[in-house]
Amino acid sequence: MQNSIEAYLDIETTGLSSSDGIVTVIGMYICNGENAKVIQLVGKDITADSLLETLEGVKIIHTYNGRRFDLPFIHGCIGVDLNQIFPHRDLMFDCWKNNLYGGLKAVERQLGIERRLKDMNGWEAIKLWWKYVDSFDLEALNKLLEYNREDVVNLKTLKAKLGILTY
Repeated sequence: MQNSIEAYLDIETTGLSSSDGIVTVIGMYICNGENAKVIQLVGKDITADSLLETLEGVKIIHTYNGRRFDLPFIHGCIGVDLNQIFPHRDLMFDCWKNNLYGGLKAVERQLGIERRLKDMNGWEAIKLWWKYVDSFDLEALNKLLEYNREDVVNLKTLKAKLGILTY
């Protein structure tokens, strides 16, 4: 099977919808066979052009609850409809087929997927963003980016644990 480039995508935001929040981080784990790298767009670097440039050559995007949250939020905030450009697989629905319910962290715990920042959640991510914005706290930003990094890298591990083949 020929390798194709896959992206595992997760966003951090300041709210629950693009009408009352912004995207603060778009994390992408870009995998091409054994070659993989995490790319994170942050704050003002999040543009339609930078997102599409990062995803250039990608054959499929994987998310967790991305159909209902991440992709519509990106579309609402920066005007890029990733669903129209890329095939998309929302791993949450694969989890449901395997009787795995809850958010990504709950599913990770059920499957024994390790996470360094075990106690972090979306609310903490929002607080870290504002701590960075309000006082240029680089430790807060670094922790937020590490949290996002764990999300995108663990999406690939989740896909493997579910036995989903690479395209």
